[in-house]
Amino acid sequence: MPHKKTFKKGILAFAVASAMSMTSVAFADVVIGVAGPMTGGNAAFGEQLWKGAEQAAADINAAGGINGEQIKLVKGDDACEPKQAVAVANRLVDSDKAVAVIGHFCSSSTIPASEVYDEAGIISITPASTNPTVTERGLSGEFRICGRDDQQGVVAGDYIVDKLKLSKVAIIHDKDTYGQGLADATKAQLNKRGVKEVLYEGLTRGEKDFNALVTKIRSAGAEVVYFGGLHAEAGPLVRQLREQGSTALFISGDGIVTDELVTTAGGAQYTKGVLMTFGADPRNIADGKPVIEKFRANGYEPEGYTLYSYAALQAVAAAFTGIKGTDGAKASAWLKANPVKTVMGSKEWDKKGDLKVSDYVMYEWDDKGKYHQQ
Repeated sequence: MPHKKTFKKGILAFAVASAMSMTSVAFADVVIGVAGPMTGGNAAFGEQLWKGAEQAAADINAAGGINGEQIKLVKGDDACEPKQAVAVANRLVDSDKAVAVIGHFCSSSTIPASEVYDEAGIISITPASTNPTVTERGLSGEFRICGRDDQQGVVAGDYIVDKLKLSKVAIIHDKDTYGQGLADATKAQLNKRGVKEVLYEGLTRGEKDFNALVTKIRSAGAEVVYFGGLHAEAGPLVRQLREQGSTALFISGDGIVTDELVTTAGGAQYTKGVLMTFGADPRNIADGKPVIEKFRANGYEPEGYTLYSYAALQAVAAAFTGIKGTDGAKASAWLKANPVKTVMGSKEWDKKGDLKVSDYVMYEWDDKGKYHQQ
């Protein structure tokens, strides 16, 4: 029989261990990854994704978290490189034990990374990847809170035909999944409307000297240059067009929706008049006003995909709250059956994980280096 003091110590140790165990359960974290280009030429978009998710996590945690547990965000930098995206996805799943992921940004990263998440049975929502393939592969846990290129391309093509009434269009892309996919979607709509492009050409991401390409564009007599790609290449391209004397209208998609476009172009004098398709400005939606004011009070303008990322985390939180857990399959089924109130208004998803309603519109950049919805 143990000594009474030893016995009492044993009971005390057990009580302390039990209390610590209960505390760890009560204050467990819901680990959610935020993946995108945190470094490199497209880091501006990674910052948008992180800032949006960070503020959403802070607000949700302040309101009690998810099922009484606090959200812990883990950052994953894929630099918009597919191989790096897969490595990030594996780390988030295996090491960080994430139960959901907000990301990625580039479609070429989202597509392979989502295979990792699907195999792990966790839900992922991309705020920005618009290539149709993202949601066309039958992955049950893959969602997006943005539109698709085959919707965006229709809007751009129709705008060129109906609004601009121009027919000499040069279509340029960056050979990437997103950029070429968007260019091809716009080309398809133009062709459907009876407009045959005067030039279809690819450039290489990372390059800055496009003067030879600009010469081809000018020789083709293009009245419109449609570019499928990101701001890092769009900026130098539009500057070199202007420097060579081209007055062709420059139109692109949601890959240039950042003030960094002006920086990469070398000034607002080059981006003035640039047109781009993007979802209706979420900063104008009444549901998001308190959050927008909070961002601005902290010195950050929630441009581009910031609010998309915030809304994506709201959707994850709503699903986990709805199922009272973090099971990926159950959360996916819940999201496809229930609307979610977000800073961007009420959102609903179809069986593929696409939004039931998409709202692409045209924007124009002004002489101050800011974009405005037309």
